[in-house]
Amino acid sequence: MQDQEDLIGGIPEQIPVLVDSGFQGVQKQYVNIRLPHKKPKGGELTAEQKQENRELAKERVVGENAFSGVKRYRAVSDIYRNRVANFDDQLILTACGLWNFYLAAA
Repeated sequence: MQDQEDLIGGIPEQIPVLVDSGFQGVQKQYVNIRLPHKKPKGGELTAEQKQENRELAKERVVGENAFSGVKRYRAVSDIYRNRVANFDDQLILTACGLWNFYLAAA
């Protein structure tokens, strides 16, 4: 998906982008990418690398939980077949607003 749309290019360089290992290679194009360390072939990660991976995962889980909360409104995650202009943007904004309201009320 990153190959088809420039998702990261619009983010200022001062803001770190936390990604998982599925985005290997993107760090060559952008300076603000934070990837977890990969285990070397036939080797092990150092204790420091493992700790950095844990810290990155702790930061990423906040965003991942937000995405999963918004996807609970299945209109956002199911197949979208509507052809009304800009309706998809309104749909995601509505789902995000409902999730934020749920979090504020809980």
